[in-house]
Amino acid sequence: MRVQFLGKDPESQVDNSPTLYATDRDDRVTYIAQGWKVTDPEALAAIGPVPDHETLIEIPEDVLKFYARRYALEEGLS
Repeated sequence: MRVQFLGKDPESQVDNSPTLYATDRDDRVTYIAQGWKVTDPEALAAIGPVPDHETLIEIPEDVLKFYARRYALEEGLS
């Protein structure tokens, strides 16, 4: 699977950057998000059990704008 860099948090520090990538999967549209591992006990309790093969990450809203931009370009909305 190949990935395409979409963008990173403009307020992040070097080597500590929430980032969003698009994949080239044939079977469905997916994205890979690099972010902060969720460790807050209150958040984890509210979310509930997470399967061992999954994890929870937190990314800034600004990073999601890269998805919106890509979607708008693909749909001819911009």
